[in-house]
Amino acid sequence: MPLLVARPAVPATSSEADDRLRWVEGVARLMDSQFRLPGTRFRFGLDPLLGLVPIVGDLSSTAVSVALLMTMMRHGASGAVVVRMALNIFIDTVVGAIPLIGNIFDFAYKSNERNVALLRRHYAEGKHNGSGKGLVALLLVAFVALAGLVGWGSVELVRWVWHYFEVQPEAATGPVATLVRGWYGGA
Repeated sequence: MPLLVARPAVPATSSEADDRLRWVEGVARLMDSQFRLPGTRFRFGLDPLLGLVPIVGDLSSTAVSVALLMTMMRHGASGAVVVRMALNIFIDTVVGAIPLIGNIFDFAYKSNERNVALLRRHYAEGKHNGSGKGLVALLLVAFVALAGLVGWGSVELVRWVWHYFEVQPEAATGPVATLVRGWYGGA
């Protein structure tokens, strides 16, 4: 009797899909709606609490969201659903990184629970046999390219401003110009 037997690919039933989603739903609930404000129906999770810690908190909640996304990809989320999930995470990360406004936003926008709802609908439609790995890789390459362009543009802008003050220090006005002229001894 062989140890490994190949099974034919059978679409997952809703109970199998529920089993696959149990861990994802638990983590999404922990991040987005684990706690309830006493006396209200308002729920929140660790995501907005982590967001109160600058940089580290936002990065850690984004890392958890990306781990959930990768898990959902492994369970057959199609490219279109993965892109919508990545967009939810992107919105949560970018707006959540803004001081004060981002903290308030994190309490209201629950990207992980939105992603679980997207995946549930995707399973209910029976379209969960695909994979979005190629599309996510393309989005990642595009994001890295965009970040590189922003970095390059920032360096060029600083270089241009520096050169402008270096060549024409008398033409510039304001506190920054005064500071730069002071560096060159021409105040």
